[in-house]
Amino acid sequence: MCGLAGIFDTRGRRPIDTAALRRMSEVQAHRGPDGRGEHVGPGIGLAHRRLAIIDLGGGHQPLANEDGSVLVVFNGEIYNYAVLAAELATAGHRFRTHSDTEVIVHAWEEWGMGAVDRFDGMFAFALFDAGRETLVLARDRLGKKPLYYAELADGTLAFASELKGVMAHGRVPSDLDPLAIEDFFAFGYVPDPRSIRRAVRKLPPAHLMTWRRGASPRLTRYWDLPMDGAAVTRPEEAAEDLRARLRAATRARMIADVPLGAFLSGGVDSSVVVATMASLSEQPVRTFAIGFGDSDHDESAYASRLAERYATRHTVRRLAPDALPAIDRLAAAYDEPFGDSSAIPTWAVCALARQQATVALSGDGGDELFGGYRRYRMHLNAERVRAIVPGALRRPLFGTLCRIYPKADWAPRFLRARTTLEELALPADEAYFRTVAVIGDQLRRRLLAPQVTAALQGYRAADTIRAAMAAADTADMLLKMQYADFRTWLPGRILVKVDRASMANSLEVRAPLLDHHLAEWSARLDAGLKLAGGEGKRVLKRAAEPLVDRDLLYRPKRGFSLPLARWLRGPLRPRLEAVADPGGRLAASGLLVMDTVAALVRGHLSGRRDHSAALWLVVMFDAFLALEEGRPAGLCRDGAAVCL
Repeated sequence: MCGLAGIFDTRGRRPIDTAALRRMSEVQAHRGPDGRGEHVGPGIGLAHRRLAIIDLGGGHQPLANEDGSVLVVFNGEIYNYAVLAAELATAGHRFRTHSDTEVIVHAWEEWGMGAVDRFDGMFAFALFDAGRETLVLARDRLGKKPLYYAELADGTLAFASELKGVMAHGRVPSDLDPLAIEDFFAFGYVPDPRSIRRAVRKLPPAHLMTWRRGASPRLTRYWDLPMDGAAVTRPEEAAEDLRARLRAATRARMIADVPLGAFLSGGVDSSVVVATMASLSEQPVRTFAIGFGDSDHDESAYASRLAERYATRHTVRRLAPDALPAIDRLAAAYDEPFGDSSAIPTWAVCALARQQATVALSGDGGDELFGGYRRYRMHLNAERVRAIVPGALRRPLFGTLCRIYPKADWAPRFLRARTTLEELALPADEAYFRTVAVIGDQLRRRLLAPQVTAALQGYRAADTIRAAMAAADTADMLLKMQYADFRTWLPGRILVKVDRASMANSLEVRAPLLDHHLAEWSARLDAGLKLAGGEGKRVLKRAAEPLVDRDLLYRPKRGFSLPLARWLRGPLRPRLEAVADPGGRLAASGLLVMDTVAALVRGHLSGRRDHSAALWLVVMFDAFLALEEGRPAGLCRDGAAVCL
């Protein structure tokens, strides 16, 4: 796990700005505290910060082939590197190290663009082939590792593991992208390939960008989640197969030359991973958990039970409001506005784990692979109603019922019939967007300033979900939702949350459930093996029955969350009131309608409404703007808040 940066002259071999390259590397030092390296040649500069995991004495980067004609900087892990190295050695390639990094350069020499198809792992890398005068940027299939890039007006390409690395170049325009602002206030994050900066893009997961000097870049998708239909239908065989696949994926992710541990939240996914680790380890597994002084959010007792069963070396930290990581520190780690409040306990458990381990395994991916989210069940129930009522009748029928039904935002969701009726009147993709949106269209239109709305030129965040669901080559609605989440939610929210929180603490996190072979297998499961009788993750729970107590497996699901609504009325109240200040930073940005912000704050502080989810986005957007203080960053050169 590391940080990379680079500058490439796409037009010629002009001298590289070494000071800019060094700045880009230095601002990512947290990603690699164990070493640094640079290579500067005609029209190319590569820099690397290393967090040493495998081959501690070797594997320094940038790393080259035998004659120095192919160089790479790499962030991540190639789990099957030993098998690939043996195959490449048989083909005549000579290895100087025992690191997975060296496999990349020789694989490129042997297989070219096909090399990435052979890599099993999480990765982002930049490879320069001097003979072909070509730069290759690559990102792993599911988007575990990030890669940002920007093309400057003079034909220079700047790229880095984090947005701050690209911006440290010094000549990348800092204008905000109004479409990204719309996305953030809809989803709570900015989905790929956009970033909050108009000039900076994210390389999408499962993509290669090849740029031959003097030619145009080529962006190629090299992998996609298969939509072959339900090929796995028998529960017992599926559960047995899944246990074997989990063992293989977990074993591969336990390879390290540094101390190893695991997150243990008490939920199904992390419990399965820890139980599997314990069965594969000769030593007690180090496990780490976060607790809260709030029974509605605290699962640490369940985590402790599993830790006792497997005699792990278990450490629990109680997260009180006065122990929260500073909001501004969170904003600095994420670079872009990021509104998932579970980033706070994620940050805390990463900091806790780093005290004893350099690598930690997590349970991320179980909900996406095996249908664990409540929204899947809700949407499928609505789809059954849509199937009964003809499309031409749905909008007038449910629209009329919606208008005569009283609105009840204060009520639990299952009592908010008006919301359900509104969603039934919509097409399936639009309705699914509503289930994943933090702030709906109506409130977002009242919240975003008119100049931002005008700059959207008709774009809506729902367009992103619509495109993702349309790209799923299947009629299975559960698969369509999962596919959309694999394109948006997983890489844009879940994996960003973990990557930035872990890297800020110089910790590598590996997710066995997000093994791409396992993801491909899960896509072939019959829907009833994922979701049946109102219960998600059926096959995963059945596979885990020999490993985890039944009452832990089949208890009601909770997310990795914190008592945000209460904390915003208590210890975080001063920060909340500050964002509504008409003379404050947020008001000065001109990006939001402050009357709407003030009304949300008043309603939440009164206790009559829970606007915590929306207000957390406002707080984190304000914290993002705080990073810009000291210069008019986020403003265009003409002084406008958003370039129109």
